[in-house]
Amino acid sequence: MTVRVAVAGARGRMGSQAVAAVEAAADLELVAALGRGDSLDAAAGADVLVDLTVPGSVMANVEGALARGLHVVTGTTGFTPERVAQVEGWAAAAGRNVLIATNFGIGAVLVMQLAAKAARFFESVEVVELHHPGKVDAPSGSAIRTAQLVAAARAEAGLGPSPDATETELPGARGAVVDGIHVHAVRMRGMTAHQEVILGGPGETLTLRDDTYDRSAYMPGLLLGVRQVAQRPGVTVGLEHYLDLD
Repeated sequence: MTVRVAVAGARGRMGSQAVAAVEAAADLELVAALGRGDSLDAAAGADVLVDLTVPGSVMANVEGALARGLHVVTGTTGFTPERVAQVEGWAAAAGRNVLIATNFGIGAVLVMQLAAKAARFFESVEVVELHHPGKVDAPSGSAIRTAQLVAAARAEAGLGPSPDATETELPGARGAVVDGIHVHAVRMRGMTAHQEVILGGPGETLTLRDDTYDRSAYMPGLLLGVRQVAQRPGVTVGLEHYLDLD
């Protein structure tokens, strides 16, 4: 069965890759490649909208796509719990499904999951993400999601805060704090998208790291989402749920 796909944000760096990936897939058909200002009406006939836009546009795109009877796969950042709850209401009313992926990279998703598994065995944990200087948000959505997963795993294991005797610091020296986990963002020419989780205990450290050098690395995960979203009821946050890791 052919899945008909529309891509919003099709002229962006990720969007153009997504368009090419959909066109190259034998079981997918590109119905529309939408840029800024294009109407979602052009997606008529599609089964799935892939949204790769910006936080200021994604909610209207998701609402509009669901109202038109499309499932949605989005990699756009900015989904707060309040936004997710709103999308859940729209999806339920429309009887359609949504995948909100903080990262489509299989390696990046596995690092998140492995970090959560390992977190209960180590006293200390911090997250470092490194990206190209054109990235507009810091820390990355993937780093925030990683910190949230790690924090939840530590809380479930009954662990307290990581040891830290810092009494004085320059603002930002210890990074951002997400659910009690320190997250550091690096913006540097020559980088693409990289993340590491450093876990420490007495006499040892464990470093989990994913390095992405080209946006083509995101396409297998994105296409997996497109192919499966119709069979995954409701709103799913995180591509890991489509990987059946358990």
